[in-house]
Amino acid sequence: MVAEKPKKGKLLIAEPTLSGDVSFHRSIVLLAEHNEEGSVGFILNKPLSYNINDLVTEIDLPFQVYNGGPVEQDNLYFIHKVPELIVNSIEISDGIYWGGDFNSIIALINNKIISEDDIRFFLGYSGWSSLQLEEELNSKSWIVLKNAYQSSIIQKSANAFWKEKMVELGGNYLIWCNSPENPNLN
Repeated sequence: MVAEKPKKGKLLIAEPTLSGDVSFHRSIVLLAEHNEEGSVGFILNKPLSYNINDLVTEIDLPFQVYNGGPVEQDNLYFIHKVPELIVNSIEISDGIYWGGDFNSIIALINNKIISEDDIRFFLGYSGWSSLQLEEELNSKSWIVLKNAYQSSIIQKSANAFWKEKMVELGGNYLIWCNSPENPNLN
């Protein structure tokens, strides 16, 4: 597998050895921005016990909310694949967008114009200052992969996502596929 460079739209896969980090242990992060000033991303595989209608009472449907990362966890963020419906969206890549007019989202969800397959909500985000992500990559905390799912990543189930990536990486990563989250409990 060819090593990728960090870039908007790429995936960060937490190395199996990144076990002491509560936020990023076994995480898969979609990079929404990466430049000389820093990086922003959203953890895709950490569902919370909240639904969007628990947090935004004007929304009628119970879309799942995810832990986007340890930064600003009291703020709601979202990625989606319907920029034609949500104005002021910012393209990440491959048909995935983030942000946009939140008031229109309320109506679009309540009128069933967009579904959970079109949008994913996060509390907080993952952020790195200038060169911080590169330092973490140099210390082998992350693997950078192309987002082969493109916009369908929004529909990707969180449950076994990290394990699936370990299987795809193969080799020494296969041993981690069935290891318990906390090896001390084995």
